Amino acid sequence: MQLRAENISRRYFRKHGEANFFEAVRSVSLTLESGKLTVLNGKSGSGKTTLLNMIGGLLNPSEGKVFLDETDLYALEDKDLSRLRSKRIGVIPQGRSAVDTLSVYENILLPGMLYGGTLRTEEAENWMTVLGISDLRNAMPAELSGGELRRMAIARTLTASPEVILADEPTGDLDNENTRTVLTAFQQAAKAGKAVLVVSHETDAEAYADQILHMSHGTIE
Repeated sequence: MQLRAENISRRYFRKHGEANFFEAVRSVSLTLESGKLTVLNGKSGSGKTTLLNMIGGLLNPSEGKVFLDETDLYALEDKDLSRLRSKRIGVIPQGRSAVDTLSVYENILLPGMLYGGTLRTEEAENWMTVLGISDLRNAMPAELSGGELRRMAIARTLTASPEVILADEPTGDLDNENTRTVLTAFQQAAKAGKAVLVVSHETDAEAYADQILHMSHGTIE
């Protein structure tokens, strides 16, 4: 399996300022392969999140194409792209992504229930244990700290077991011990055959990477 971006860019148009648009990502090509953990680092504002959203099927590039194997993501109808994302691409966003009316355990199981899927209870139990949140299984999201919410979101994606895992600043609000735990979990997922991308402005993840890329001013150096 291969996720491939070919010369993708993203422009945002403006009504004010010297230029009438801002180019957040500028002609980036990137390949993620099964069994490899790629780390993309760079300062805040360098375009990392915009790039992740484009290769994850969440944001249409202004130019260029994104392929999952031979499937052109943005040539698909919206419903077909949504189904593909649900089954094959897991995105762990920076922000809060919990369903407030569901418990931690229910949140983690939710992706597996979409589109007629099955409950992946064994996987959920495993990743809750690995990430140290088993004792929170019946808690509601409002009761959790930021770091606990982040680990729940990570457990949810790992439980769903997509072919591609895209994590945006997954250790940003974690202490050193939990940072190591999370990065080890991503490394384990890559060794199991997933294509994993960790986006970060910190350097902790580099020791776990098979490939390290640096982004600056909208391009990969």
